[in-house]
Amino acid sequence: MKVLYFDCSSGISGNMTLGALTEIIGDEKYLTEELKKLNVEGYKIEVSKKVKNGITGTYVDVILEHEHEHHHDHEHEHHHHHEHRNLNDVNKIIDESSLDENVKDLAKRIFLRVAKSESKVHNKPLEEVHFHEVGALDSIVDIVGTAILINKINPDKVISSVVNDGYGFIECAHGKMAVPVPATSEIFTDAGVKFRQIDIDTELVTPTGAAIIAELSNEFKVMPAMNVEKIGWGAGYKDIEIPNVLKVYLGEMESKDNTVCVMETNIDDSSGEILGFTSEKLFDEGALDVFFTPIFMKKNRPAYRLTTVCKKENMEKLQNIIFKETTTIGIRYRFEERKVLERKETEIDTKYGKLKVKEVVNNGEKYVYPEFESMKKLAKENNIPLKELYKIEELK
Repeated sequence: MKVLYFDCSSGISGNMTLGALTEIIGDEKYLTEELKKLNVEGYKIEVSKKVKNGITGTYVDVILEHEHEHHHDHEHEHHHHHEHRNLNDVNKIIDESSLDENVKDLAKRIFLRVAKSESKVHNKPLEEVHFHEVGALDSIVDIVGTAILINKINPDKVISSVVNDGYGFIECAHGKMAVPVPATSEIFTDAGVKFRQIDIDTELVTPTGAAIIAELSNEFKVMPAMNVEKIGWGAGYKDIEIPNVLKVYLGEMESKDNTVCVMETNIDDSSGEILGFTSEKLFDEGALDVFFTPIFMKKNRPAYRLTTVCKKENMEKLQNIIFKETTTIGIRYRFEERKVLERKETEIDTKYGKLKVKEVVNNGEKYVYPEFESMKKLAKENNIPLKELYKIEELK
């Protein structure tokens, strides 16, 4: 499987991420072309090479056009005039763009992490948070740009090292702040990111960088065995004792671990509505499959067995949902192997419009399976029975 490994030993920021991923794609124009779909003006992007302690990396500078002098460190970061946008404004900009749906989803999820942390730090409800960070144009470009590049690379999995931040204090809009800054600490805590401080007297992780790595990766460990195809070096703007670069590896890893956890519980005293709601929540939180089997329990009570299939790392989170939402007081679980066919999601053109499909490969043979929601949409738009759509040429 295709893996991206982020080495955050010198921290991570939005523009370091853009630099490293641009090198992996190997095409500097791709980012700027795709960003045009955002329909946002007032910035330009300069891509250059920078040498950090002898290492050359790509430096992506988002220059806001109303500034004469652009300093990219925190001391100056907050003195530019920024439109005060809240999360809804940012989501609206993303939704109204012509970017790919996957890009929109990923960008909005990263923004939500920043918004949640700011909401907690400033003790305000989400919709009232006006970001200096997030509403700022450079953050929009950093986050949407990252989503664009990740979508283009399309890794099966993202893994990160333990994330290093520095110590000490930095200047920002609210005065002096201890490093890691509050928003960064909250993002990491909320996502269960493994991070630590190292002996560098400055900020190495920006809240934007924190939100990016928290959203992309849920494993923080040393690099597993993989065949590396390419390395991207993203340069930061600081000159410190260690090279201020983010190193991202793109490689192939054997996907041996196809072990899943199968959890089961028998329930005879929860309503169908509660069980249906529980199923939705389990899917939302990463369950691979959830299903009910009608059974009879003691005293001949009609009941349901709830089966949830998930990755090992999600087991505890999903068990908590089952205990919280249903009346069960015990869950059995076991680990099983599964074989998964190689698949990729794509779109095909049909005479009825664009259709989302899964392309699956087995023993060199390709099968195409349509996405139900996409089929439903076409059936409605064209006013034809769903079953007719399954007969179209492109699916054969």
